[in-house]
Amino acid sequence: MAEKEYLCDDLAGNGCGLKRVLNIIGGKWKVLILCVIDRREVARYGDLRREITGITNTMLANSLKEMEADDLVIRKQYDEIPVRVEYSLTDKAKSIIPILLELKRWGEEHIS
Repeated sequence: MAEKEYLCDDLAGNGCGLKRVLNIIGGKWKVLILCVIDRREVARYGDLRREITGITNTMLANSLKEMEADDLVIRKQYDEIPVRVEYSLTDKAKSIIPILLELKRWGEEHIS
């Protein structure tokens, strides 16, 4: 009989892969940001602000900075006036989309 694999062996430390994932995509806004950019492929700040109901400018700006630092989004700034900035998903972020789709399906099936 195969040994059971646990979600987290080390809840207090950083060794748990699940804890590391939740640290970079957890919270109220980051998954929603991923959703918008995934759907659009490229999104501008104003697109994100309009589509994510309830997010403040501060939370959006901070979340995007953190996601860029965590290699989830690519920020591309164009030398135009006014300045144009576009966000797209990195390969790292794209690789979590199928997992998030599974969570979405689970939610549709089990949470009413």
